[in-house]
Amino acid sequence: MNQSPLKDKFGRVHDYLRISLIERCNLRCTYCMPEEGIVLRDKSEFMRPEEIIEMAKTFVSLGVTKIRLTGGEPLFRKGADLVIRELGKLPVELTMTTNGVLIERYIDILKSAGIKSINISLDSLSRDRFEQITRRDQFDRVIENIALLKKGGFEVKVNVVLMKGVNDDEIIDLIEWGEREDLSIRFIEFMPFDGNQWNSEKKVTEHEILDIVNVHYPDKNLQQLPIGKNATARKYQIEGKRQHFGIISTISNPFCDSCNRIRLTADGKIKNCLFSQSETDLLTTMRKGGDITEQIVDTIIGKRRSRGGYDAFDDATVEKMENRSMVTIGG
Repeated sequence: MNQSPLKDKFGRVHDYLRISLIERCNLRCTYCMPEEGIVLRDKSEFMRPEEIIEMAKTFVSLGVTKIRLTGGEPLFRKGADLVIRELGKLPVELTMTTNGVLIERYIDILKSAGIKSINISLDSLSRDRFEQITRRDQFDRVIENIALLKKGGFEVKVNVVLMKGVNDDEIIDLIEWGEREDLSIRFIEFMPFDGNQWNSEKKVTEHEILDIVNVHYPDKNLQQLPIGKNATARKYQIEGKRQHFGIISTISNPFCDSCNRIRLTADGKIKNCLFSQSETDLLTTMRKGGDITEQIVDTIIGKRRSRGGYDAFDDATVEKMENRSMVTIGG
């Protein structure tokens, strides 16, 4: 097949691939990892490094121009260094989302692969609250590694999953911290996945965030910045501040019309939407010597218009949803 773009029946071109390197993680974030953990499967069920690289090359041949590595925790994966180096040779923008715990071991590898931007997950500036959310005591290490990335010249975006009654009282503190440390803060709406005890009362909407900001800065103009092509975050600039902040409101104000994302799970299955109930098994086809190209194209063509076919995410709908836990999909 020639290098035609991956286009669905709604005209959306898919050129952004998110590859989960591993289902496991060294943190246990409540919104991502079920309290009871996940079933640990044999390593033979997951993509080997050479298979990840081969699949990535196929996606690039179909028009993918950006690849993000996710997990679980991608740097927790044995052989992550090999994958990063090899993907860095492809004609794509390579980046990563990580919890930051292991960053100091990989700084040189990330640089050598041409990675310039890193997303760090950090949901609180309180050490105690961080431990409550992640069920691990790694706050100081994450903060130190964020500083290390900044010192190394990386652009750092901090992803904050907001949960009402948990960390929504830190919105202003996080914005001010981002201003001091020259970090882009992105508030992400709490999303429903298997085992994360989601309900509608826990989400913090874009409207609520903006109300909090406007009340705190009554004399400052709050401006929405132009929305970039395929952007997930709506960006806002507070008058007089150098840094903007972003809001990703997948549930209450989704960005499906411009979605260009494809997800490849650690066990080699493609999901054309974060909330899709169907998956296409590329790994089995590859191991049998088959051509995965047709599977990829057909999966993209079959993408639903919005959020995997769900028109709304009320409590009753979510209770009946069938999807993986977030840690087994990839962020």
